[in-house]
Order: sequence, then structure tokens, then C-alpha cells
Amino acid sequence: MIITRKTFLQTTSLATASFLFPNFLKALTLPEAIAMNGKTLIILQFTGGNDGLNTIIPIKNDIYYKSRNQISIKENDALLLTDEAGINPNLKFFKELYDNGELAVMNNVGYPEPNKSHFRSMDIWHSASDSDQFVNTGWLGRYLDEACHDCTNPTQAIEVDDLLSLAMKGENKKAIAFKDPKKLFDNSQESLYKKLAFDNHDHDHDLASYLYSTLGNTVNNSEYIFKESKVKPTDKVYPTTQIGKDFKTIASLIKSDINTQVYYLSVGSFDTHTNQNQRQTQLFQSINDAVEVFTKDMKENGKFNDVMIMTFSEFGRRVAQNASNGTDHGTANQMFFISGGLKKKGLLNELPDLNNLNDGDLIYKEDFRKVYATVLKRWLNTNDNKILGKDNGYYDFI
Repeated sequence: MIITRKTFLQTTSLATASFLFPNFLKALTLPEAIAMNGKTLIILQFTGGNDGLNTIIPIKNDIYYKSRNQISIKENDALLLTDEAGINPNLKFFKELYDNGELAVMNNVGYPEPNKSHFRSMDIWHSASDSDQFVNTGWLGRYLDEACHDCTNPTQAIEVDDLLSLAMKGENKKAIAFKDPKKLFDNSQESLYKKLAFDNHDHDHDLASYLYSTLGNTVNNSEYIFKESKVKPTDKVYPTTQIGKDFKTIASLIKSDINTQVYYLSVGSFDTHTNQNQRQTQLFQSINDAVEVFTKDMKENGKFNDVMIMTFSEFGRRVAQNASNGTDHGTANQMFFISGGLKKKGLLNELPDLNNLNDGDLIYKEDFRKVYATVLKRWLNTNDNKILGKDNGYYDFI
């Protein structure tokens, strides 16, 4: 059977560019096995550069209010965490998590010589590289390279999206990306796709052989994922927002006891150069509502102590507002950790120091790679030094 590349790509949404790289094809056929420890990590990416100062608010800091006379969150509106800090009023459930000891907040997270480009800074966070290094593999992809040796399905890491992020791409292993298990399965059942996958193909070229082998694996794996997603479908009413649908997909898969240890999803855009408060309100409300239903779902099914949500954004925003009631690209930011299995809760360190800025930007105090090392070692139970290339030390919140 002869088919052009154009026809193939138009036939099914499963035939994305990531399936056409030799390393990806090899990743799906190499023997693999992961050391399962019962823990699940969910990465929630705040795409676009979330404004951390309007997320965890320094309610007693005059510099904050003078720098943001139009967009600051007033002390009376913030949900109080401590005498000095409040949380955005649209994150009401996060306040409940905080009160229950199920939320930890790491402030001032970043890296040396920060880059304010969305694309470059996101690459740095995804690859766990230095700002002057260019690495084509992601920290979670390298986790798959290190930890996987003999599993039957490439489902140890799943991104709930149409495309795979750099964070999830390793040298030999890669996660699998899809939005909807049913759509993934339905597309894999298209007649041309199945014909390509299972007809006999006599090819001398290794890449072509890998391609057809991978197509067959994809059909089988899509069926596996779809069946697992139906084993214990959630009866919770999730929000109809995209993030609500994404968390519903993850909840169904976690409850099915599929072998996935890492889930990745994104929400945005937080690039709030104009009318920041309106946009951040909408985003935080959608995040808050989805996380609330998901958390209650996990608790009712006895999973919450073994599930952790970790949030990050590629950078924060500048301290001073701009002339458009927004903020421009900044540097350091906070990260959230949500789980019933935290060893330390609440604010893990001090609020940003607004008296000590670098040309109007926050100065980072905690390296994000130390956070990654902690998660890899103490949550995923793997060799963080090998994955990250050096000893970064550990925090003690997990």
C-alpha cells in the first residue's frame, strides 16, 4: 500500500509529528519497566507567566500597594493565610487546602540569569537546564529514560494535550499525549489507520519498519487507555471548562489503577500585560473549581495521600504594574504543592523581598531544580542526580 505523507497526516489526529521521529518510535518498542511506588505526580503548568504577587499577596507590604495602585489585591479582599500573607480571593478552595494542611507554597523560586522570553524560559523549566544551556530532553522524559525498563505500554507518563511538551521527552522514552481517551481510541479505529498498522509491509528501511510497528502499538495502547478510563469512571460533576475536563480524564485513569505515575496538563494564558485582574480572576476560578472537584474525588476514593499536584509558571511578573493595568514579564515566582501526603504544609519560606529588587524584578532564592530533585527522589523514588546531572539537594516538605 502506497500513501503520501500528506494523506497520512490528514487521516488521523494520532499521526502527529512526534510519532515521526525515530527516537520516539524506538521508545515505544524498547522493553521498559518502571519502579511503581504507588505515588502519582500531576504537573499543572500555568502557561504565560502567572503574577505571583497577586496570587500570594503580601498584605502588609506598602511597596506592593504603592507599586500597584490599580491592580493590587486589597487586604480585606485577600483570604488570610498568615498575618503577613493572603491568597487570591478566587482561590477559595486553595485556602481550604491550606487550612487543612494539604497545601504547601514555595516562594521565590527561579534560577540564575533568568530569561524573560516565554519560549526560552519554558524550555529552561522543561529541560531543567542552566539559562545558557540548550538541552533537547525534558526532566520528566529523562525520568522515563532512567526508570523505565520493561513495561508493556508506554503509559507511565501522560500529557493531557494534543502535543507533547519538551518536559515529557527523553532521549529514548517519551510520554504519550492525548486530550480524550475515547477520541484517541476512535481515531485509532479508522480504517486507513488500522490498515497501515496491521497490513503486511515489506520495507528494508529501519524508519519505515519502526513506523508501522509503532502504528500497531498505538492502536493497541489507545484501546488499553480507553478501556482503563472506563473501569472506574468518576461520578463527580466536573466543571465543563477545559481544565475541568482534563482533571476528569486524569481522575478516571487514576481510579482505574493504570500504570501512569506522571500526568501533565496546562492552563493559560497568564500573559497579563493588560487588564490583569479580569484575566487572572477567570483563570483562577476555573483552576479552583477543577482542583476542588478533583481533590474531593481523590479523597473519596482513598487516593489523595498518594497524589500530588505541583504547579509552576515559566516566570513571574514585574513588581510594578504597567500603564495598561497589567504587568510585564518578570522573574521569580511561587510553586504550589497539593496532597494529603505532605510532610510540611503552609508557606515553606519567606515572602518576596520587595526592598531588594534587581531592576524592578524579584530576586530568586530557591532553585527550581532543587524542587525537581526533591520530587524525583522523595515522591517518584528515582535517581535525581542522574536525571538532573548534578546534586541539587532536597527540601523536606515531602
